Amino acid sequence: MKKKIIAVLLCVAMVAAMAVGCGGKEDSKGGSGDKKESDLNVGVFYYTYSDTYISSVRTALDKKLDEMGVKYQDYDGNSNQTTQNEQIDTAIQTGANLLIVNIVTSGSNDASTQIIDKAKAADIPVIFFNRAVEDSEGEEGVVLNTYDKCAFVGTDAPEAGHMQGEMIGDYVVENYDKVDLNGDGKISYAMFMGQLGNVEAIYRTQYAVEDTDKKLEEAGKPALEFFDSANTDKYQVDQDGNWSATAANNYMTTNLSQYNEGNNNMIELIICNNDGMAEGAVAALNDKGYNTGDPEKTIPVFGVDATDSAKKLIADGKMVGTIKQDAEGMAECIALLSQNVGDGKDLLDGTDDYNKSEKVEKKIYIPYGIYTGEEK
Repeated sequence: MKKKIIAVLLCVAMVAAMAVGCGGKEDSKGGSGDKKESDLNVGVFYYTYSDTYISSVRTALDKKLDEMGVKYQDYDGNSNQTTQNEQIDTAIQTGANLLIVNIVTSGSNDASTQIIDKAKAADIPVIFFNRAVEDSEGEEGVVLNTYDKCAFVGTDAPEAGHMQGEMIGDYVVENYDKVDLNGDGKISYAMFMGQLGNVEAIYRTQYAVEDTDKKLEEAGKPALEFFDSANTDKYQVDQDGNWSATAANNYMTTNLSQYNEGNNNMIELIICNNDGMAEGAVAALNDKGYNTGDPEKTIPVFGVDATDSAKKLIADGKMVGTIKQDAEGMAECIALLSQNVGDGKDLLDGTDDYNKSEKVEKKIYIPYGIYTGEEK
């Protein structure tokens, strides 16, 4: 009898031990079994980890996916489309059932079609985000509408340029005499472009200047004048397409060696496609004694993204303003679509409150906002 009781007790102890052991199961990112679990296996592909704004999206999205209990793997495309394509192949081969793609070659129908074809062949959804997947000159939806299991989460590309132009125009009109350092009645500007062929870069470069000029015209002032008359493009572009602080810093350092107050032709306004390039321009100005916090020796610099670094520069009086691109909002929307996939729902379920393209419902837009120290 005693032997039977002991045997029963041993069985109970073994079952209890097994239950405790199962309770500590780890998810793919080190989370514990206390979190919700999901059958999703997600590959998340970033065009480059080095982009400050993209890094903020990555941080926010990682947090969302962790909260969802999702197994996922992040990939750094390192600004190489071939690398990203190979990473997507690897993810599919190792069981990914959802692709979240920040495409390297923005605005390329060919590049995005290749990725959609991979997703189609595997019969898995793909969510593109942030970087345009279609040629701005072509018909909207020509790529996205080829696959019912895909969507795009990003921004309305022209909006940032228009908003930046509005912000710059208001500032320059209000502070015209202060901005016009040499008193020649014109404002000399530099423009730093993030990437050739990228629709966001194209529209930001175009509308930031055009809309500023409209404000100046309404105030009876002449249009902005690009600092280097020999540069007919009227911008300086990051040749690596990385929208980098380094590129802007190198350009601005060279510019200031020729265009400065000593030569009576100082660049009086700096417009940047993103905050990374704005930071690079500010650093070059700092090296020459400008934008160190003294309002009497500050060249107005404007960016896009509202990164934490840019907000700090604005708070310190080293940069005037930026356009907020909502990393948290973008991550939240991507997470919602991902949850829909995990729940077996339609990809766009629950997205009626989001702004969408008038022509392509599966293009979801996260709104921009002006930031000059306080959000508007």
